[in-house]
Amino acid sequence: MLHLQGKKALILGIANEYSIAWGIAQQLHQAGVSLGVTYLPDAKDRFKQKVAQLTEPLHPELFLPCDVQNDAQITELFQTVAQQWGTLDILVHCLAFVPKEGLEGDFSQISRAGFTQALDVSTYSLVALCRAAKPLFSSTASVITLSYLGGVRVVPNYNTAGITKAGLEMCVRYLAYELGAQGVRVNGISAGPIKTLASSAVGGIRDMIQQVRQVAPLRRSVTQGEVGNAAAFLCSDLASGITGQILYVDAGYEIMGMTAGG
Repeated sequence: MLHLQGKKALILGIANEYSIAWGIAQQLHQAGVSLGVTYLPDAKDRFKQKVAQLTEPLHPELFLPCDVQNDAQITELFQTVAQQWGTLDILVHCLAFVPKEGLEGDFSQISRAGFTQALDVSTYSLVALCRAAKPLFSSTASVITLSYLGGVRVVPNYNTAGITKAGLEMCVRYLAYELGAQGVRVNGISAGPIKTLASSAVGGIRDMIQQVRQVAPLRRSVTQGEVGNAAAFLCSDLASGITGQILYVDAGYEIMGMTAGG
């Protein structure tokens, strides 16, 4: 196991125990990282209560609201990080939202408003967060975001989510170039399909997972923990020369061009 004692990580995107962000948080905690966790604020504090209960065993030092569509909340979030921690070593972005109309049927049926909101939450949020965090990043800081194969190849029903991931991967490259001057590394992890709250909205997600298990070289799907391990590696000094990259953690599915049967 990697040892990351002394580092401070802010994690956005934990919704429940199935979230990939939760898997990353667990692995970083085991590696000795001090955690800050955000939740999506709502009128009844449902997300706050759920995320607080889930993350309690990890003893997060910061537990803060943040709706990434609200610039004032982003500013307030990092003002608190600055006051409490002074610097930030790790930023984990596991955020995505696409309206149901953009995750099934014909790709072109997505509305202008739905398309705009999907890009705002899933893609632009990484840019907004990095801009706000830029003055706080330590000289060896690492930014991690989550992508998926549907951002570079057509995956039926993934539709608008694929566009957001394609944009996200280019954001990784441009941010890596911008932040590299201060020693900050920016990378993405393209995880194989995992049943999460977000992925459950994608039409045919169960078939996608089964396809991976049949076709991937390892003949199985991946776990949250495996994605978390990859994130911990990318946040460590062992990955000090890696930036602007998309690391596939998908049991090898991405390399396949055809199944053995045809």
